[in-house]
Amino acid sequence: MLFYKWIATVFCFFLFNLSFINIFHLNFIEAAERESTIKGTIRISGAWALYPMMIRWGEEFRKVNPQLRLDISAGGAGKGVADVLANLTDIGMVSRNITNEEIKNGAFYLPVVKDAVFPTMNSNNVLSSVILKKGLKKQQLIDLWINGKILTWGEFGGNHSKKRVQVYTRSDSCGAAETWANYLGGKKQEDLKGVGVYGDPGLADAVKKDISGVGFNNLNYAFDSKSGQPISGIMIIPIDVNENGKIDPKEDVGTKQKAIKAVITGAYPSPPARDLYLVARGKFKGPAKEFVKWVMTEGQKYVEEAGYIRLPATQIKKGLKTLEN
Repeated sequence: MLFYKWIATVFCFFLFNLSFINIFHLNFIEAAERESTIKGTIRISGAWALYPMMIRWGEEFRKVNPQLRLDISAGGAGKGVADVLANLTDIGMVSRNITNEEIKNGAFYLPVVKDAVFPTMNSNNVLSSVILKKGLKKQQLIDLWINGKILTWGEFGGNHSKKRVQVYTRSDSCGAAETWANYLGGKKQEDLKGVGVYGDPGLADAVKKDISGVGFNNLNYAFDSKSGQPISGIMIIPIDVNENGKIDPKEDVGTKQKAIKAVITGAYPSPPARDLYLVARGKFKGPAKEFVKWVMTEGQKYVEEAGYIRLPATQIKKGLKTLEN
């Protein structure tokens, strides 16, 4: 009988110590995790094109780093570069190619995701169904935004409409306008004609309110994030890339899914499809570097969910190597 009591005592002692060890181990892990949590503030500004994606990345990153603060604001790619080079921010969001002048001034950049710029028109225009079938040729787009020709909708639709096409562009220094101008003959944003409107949302709103209006928007401002359809009030103008007088199935960008497919397959030209970049002065440092590393690894699983297009794995791998060097 005493023997069994002794066994029971030893067994209880063993369980108690095992529980103590487990509790100690868990507390140690939790303490280590608290210590490894990134702290501080990361300041980010720039391209409207990247803003929705950056908000999503920021939300997910803070779930594992709750003591970190991210200040994220949109204002155009030009502001993103200017702010980071002036040490006003840690990261700039840029939706155009980085210029040689910016590189000389210390701009260090990495591509993180891909999207595109799409021409738009008011969906209530009486010629919307005709434009959907025929599209517009590149030269017609050049005549509108670069040559500044006073064109009527009748000239596009083949009818007798004398209603003038009202062209809108961006007033803020931005990647969308720079990319659109580049597509229209290698031009610059300042070469674009039209009424200037601030920001991606502003440009979409201007076209929505003007039945004769045409503009251009980044992928995630042209399409509704939930339905995948063009945002209410606008229609995506398909581009007749092969100029055969009709929109072939591969040229159809009428929904977000079709638009993304056209960009991935190359049926939609580049530009206006383009890479989106994160920029630092000199190099990414401290919390900003950890965040960018996460964006290019764990953060990539949120790209499609947020409505963007992933970069090829080889491009991401090359970017990570550049980040570490």
